[in-house]
Amino acid sequence: MTRNSFLSEVKDAVTPRATLLVIGVIALQLLFIASYVGALHDPKPKDVPFGVVAPQVAAEQAVTRLERLPGSPLDPRAVADAATAREQILNRDIDGALIIDPAGTTDTLLVATGGGTVLATALETITTTLEKAEQRTVRVVDVAPASPQDFDGLSSFYLVVGWCVGGYLCASILAISSGARPADPRRAAIRLAVMALVSIVGGLGGAVIVGPILGALPGSVAALWGLGALITFAVGAATLALQGVFGIVGVGLSILIVVIAGNPSAGGAFPLPMLPPFWQAIGPALPPGAGTWAARSIAYFKGNDTTASLLVLSAWAAAGIAITMAAATFRRRRAAG
Repeated sequence: MTRNSFLSEVKDAVTPRATLLVIGVIALQLLFIASYVGALHDPKPKDVPFGVVAPQVAAEQAVTRLERLPGSPLDPRAVADAATAREQILNRDIDGALIIDPAGTTDTLLVATGGGTVLATALETITTTLEKAEQRTVRVVDVAPASPQDFDGLSSFYLVVGWCVGGYLCASILAISSGARPADPRRAAIRLAVMALVSIVGGLGGAVIVGPILGALPGSVAALWGLGALITFAVGAATLALQGVFGIVGVGLSILIVVIAGNPSAGGAFPLPMLPPFWQAIGPALPPGAGTWAARSIAYFKGNDTTASLLVLSAWAAAGIAITMAAATFRRRRAAG
């Protein structure tokens, strides 16, 4: 075989389009490593919303002392009383609170392992060390405990990841099976309708698996079902939109947004206050982060503080619908003209 014939076979086997796609895959691979390791390799609490309950002078002194901790792990603020501190934790306004007993040497730390066991443990370590230096002790009270079957509070995160995977895989299959870009608005509408049906079924399946079947998460099955359907459809619609605009490259962009950027910033393995600033900033705006926050709120915090997350997911869904239909309409008009 001559050198020219070998090069010809290489060119036939690996087209310029395939070469570009392979380069894209390598880029996604490296971004995956950078994002996951960058977000999760050195978790440290940073500016964790934290309450202090004590008489006014003692509270001011404690807040000042906590503000001056090396690395600024806490964002302390005085809270009126223990009942208010509990309420704020359940409303997800703060992640913990220290109730100082001026008449004794034992204080009480309120945490919520339902919001992330790792964060609760970090708060316990910080306060225990600080109190020990002052010859005081700490009693820990978990006001929103994670389920015994929910190790490290990760079940909600994996549930959301499963719904996200279902969303972009289903959308990718719908596109690849008959062309990445829908030929006309009618076909685009059909794909969105199928995506909605899949979302309803997948949302129910996930809620039943983690609830009645495995007992991994408490909370309303109906609420988790609705959340799962919204997450799956939001991711699926966004993927269809990206495919409608960019073709097969849209699948890679969806993976970039949901898997590479979204999963490590979701606050799953480590809650948001323990992530580096970049991932902490983008997490709540992406489907995995919004979904994980809402799922934990439903399971452990009586459904409190879900509005912002549901609005984020709804925005992804609405944008996905609008862009998918607009891209299909533009494509039809260009073909007709």
